[in-house]
Amino acid sequence: MPKRTDIKKILIIGSGPIVIGQACEFDYSGSQACKAFREEGYEIVLVNSNPATIMTDPGMADHTYIEPLTLESLSKIIAKERPDALLPTLGGQMGLNLGTFLEREGVLKKYGCELIGANERAIARAEDRKLFKETMESIGLRVPRSGIANSIEEGMQVIKEVGFPAILRPAYTMGGAGGATAYNMEEFEKMLAFALDTSPIHQTLIEESVLGWKEIEFEVMRDCADNVVVITSMENIDPMGVHTGDSIVVAPAQTLTAPEMANLMDLSKKVIRAVDITGGGTNIQYAVNPDNGEVVIIEINPRVSRSSALASKATGFPIARVAAKLAVGLTLDEIKNDITGKTYSDFEPTVDYCVMKVCRFTFEKFPQADTTLNTSMKAVGEAMAIGRNFKEALQKGIRSLEIGRYGLGSDGKDLQEKERRDMDLIRERLARPNAERLFFIRYAIENGMSTQEIYNLSKIDPWFIENIRELVEFEKKLEGKSLVSVPAEVLRQAKQLGYSDIQLAKLLETDEEQVRRRRKILGIESTFYLVDTCAGEFEAQHPYYYSTYETVDESRATNNPKKVIILGGRPNRIGQGIEIDYCCVHAS
Repeated sequence: MPKRTDIKKILIIGSGPIVIGQACEFDYSGSQACKAFREEGYEIVLVNSNPATIMTDPGMADHTYIEPLTLESLSKIIAKERPDALLPTLGGQMGLNLGTFLEREGVLKKYGCELIGANERAIARAEDRKLFKETMESIGLRVPRSGIANSIEEGMQVIKEVGFPAILRPAYTMGGAGGATAYNMEEFEKMLAFALDTSPIHQTLIEESVLGWKEIEFEVMRDCADNVVVITSMENIDPMGVHTGDSIVVAPAQTLTAPEMANLMDLSKKVIRAVDITGGGTNIQYAVNPDNGEVVIIEINPRVSRSSALASKATGFPIARVAAKLAVGLTLDEIKNDITGKTYSDFEPTVDYCVMKVCRFTFEKFPQADTTLNTSMKAVGEAMAIGRNFKEALQKGIRSLEIGRYGLGSDGKDLQEKERRDMDLIRERLARPNAERLFFIRYAIENGMSTQEIYNLSKIDPWFIENIRELVEFEKKLEGKSLVSVPAEVLRQAKQLGYSDIQLAKLLETDEEQVRRRRKILGIESTFYLVDTCAGEFEAQHPYYYSTYETVDESRATNNPKKVIILGGRPNRIGQGIEIDYCCVHAS
């Protein structure tokens, strides 16, 4: 199906300032949209209140406005520029909300501007809690028992039906803003007032708790011809009750059975069709009961999300770019895959590796802050790691945070012996979601705690606990060994499990440089594998690589004698965010 020719000028709304829950991901998606529309010959009008972004560079759009992201400001710009269409789905929650409210206020109709990617009704089915519930139930999907409150009085009636603990989810917000878990009436009333104030439409969903269930996400795309593709699944290591932005996330999902995975993929296709996204992507979040496999749907984002950015980098599938092209009428089978140069976007990505997203917290800057992780996001950044297996990706991800840890323990930074043996402390940290819980799983295993007991306290799936146990068990192979007496195959296995040279030095009572020198003598050096969307089925024209310790190296060096290495800025943190990404992109 050819692109639309009745559209000439498109307005893109950015995401505004960087806040917890919204960072580089939406500058990335907005920039991708600008490039995609330019490839198709459309005139672009871009509005964003934040000048420190790549999307607001003069060459990115034809007309760039650095103005407040308000209805009044957008109305004036639309009146002046008279765009034919507005794309609200690539500017985070800010872009989505403004597009919706411009439509409801009649501004778009007045100036002949059309919402593309997702119309107002589709957005409402996802964001309006009452419509969302009705839409999901119409396709046979259960939502947690719940009620809608538009006032304190309504909320007090709903809680009588829902009971405690109860989850509060304000409508039209992002990053869990205003959300909370209430355990009693006193805190519920305070949380409800805050949640209602946080919602731009003064509406909050109050739902039964599914704390402890697995949290599974899917990234799904649909075109105007009703073709649907599932980009990837993702699984939160933390169970329900911790915001997905604060949980370690692994892609693809690891603990589902084949029938469970097939069922959730089928449900995801039904969901995006029921919401009626006609040209773009949706992030869908499910809760799965670990005892019986029962599924409830938690929420959906009818836009490119933070998870979409993770899914893009994890699979090589450029979700934002494809979403923009779908919004102007192209179909998935017409949009070529940039990485392979041969396949098209109706070719679902194949992942033959493991991807971890690990969150960066900065509680040390706020010593009085509550470090308990809950439904309202607290992470200030994140790192992504890729490995051949879960253990390698996990240890690489922890190192990438640059918090002074070199893997999951045995790095000289573990707690002192007395604290590591304090079972009361360990049990408290396992039961309370916090940024260091994985390390305390390790301490629990070292103290002989069973997988079942750790699961009962944390509700972290036994599969993840067993993988940590296998790391602890592996280290016993190194006990009493010196660097020269460790067999080469054991040293190679350690590197394949994600151990850094610093960890190995601590375990073997030597220093990092000696470990590195010994590895090189034994020929144990890093190799590079491809992220190519197709697991090697087609030769990639523009791949990117991750390091590992296999015996084969898939990297392809060029013969160009002029090469430059650019060093990036690492994870976002307080004091270092999108600005460094901006600099590196311009250097490139």
